[in-house]
Amino acid sequence: MTTPPDFVVVGHVTKDITPTGYTIGGTVTYAAATVRRLGLRAAIVTSAAADLDLSPLAGIQVHRVPSEATTTFENIYHGWRRTQYLRAVAAPLDCDAIPDVWETSPSVLLGPLAQEVAPDIVDCFPHSLMGITPQGWMRAWGADGRVHPTAWTSAEQVLSRADVLVYSEEDVGGDETVIQAFGRLARLMVVTRGPNGADVFQNGTVTHFPALFAGRCVCEVDPTGAAMSSPLPSSFVYARQATRSRPPRSPTPPPPSPLKGQASRRCPPASRC
Repeated sequence: MTTPPDFVVVGHVTKDITPTGYTIGGTVTYAAATVRRLGLRAAIVTSAAADLDLSPLAGIQVHRVPSEATTTFENIYHGWRRTQYLRAVAAPLDCDAIPDVWETSPSVLLGPLAQEVAPDIVDCFPHSLMGITPQGWMRAWGADGRVHPTAWTSAEQVLSRADVLVYSEEDVGGDETVIQAFGRLARLMVVTRGPNGADVFQNGTVTHFPALFAGRCVCEVDPTGAAMSSPLPSSFVYARQATRSRPPRSPTPPPPSPLKGQASRRCPPASRC
């Protein structure tokens, strides 16, 4: 293989336990599927047991590091809140896990879910536009597997190299002090806020984008994966890469956006959906 993929995603493909069995999930699964649907050559670097069925990822290049286990999550819901358990963890991923030619890919998204991605892996992609979904670096778990928040100790190291940071306010327990601290470290940061849309931080400014469809507020249907496993991170990194490689724009003013004037609008609380 001499040609790198257009977009590489690094992290664990997971088994997500459901009432009817399990499904494969994880940031890398949904991000790579989104990139493929955008017409790009997508690739995944992951670790999982040999018996994990990866056929749902047909059309996506997968480099699987051998592991005795597959990272497995179970979510137990209490209304719109959930208790999350980590039932098994696959082998960690570092620079040795990356195929050499993939290190030259134009875009990469690091999507750890269970502390599996070594922070210095950011140095393995010296020329790539790099997106980060740090959810897995903000998680710890006890002997019973119950997941709880923890400090992201490698934030400065990772964000000194990253181009785009995307995470959910839930990942930091809604702590605006932490959000502001990450905003000062990140070049460009997107904080998703569930049914209330997202905030984009860049150059000291914050722009709010409500959850809109065809100009109307929408209601949250399923909170699982509302930020990290959704198509948002990969789509955002893809858009940044496309913008970066695009020739300079004409000075002609762009046409008005159909959503112009709605960036500061906030939708009703989820309780009113």
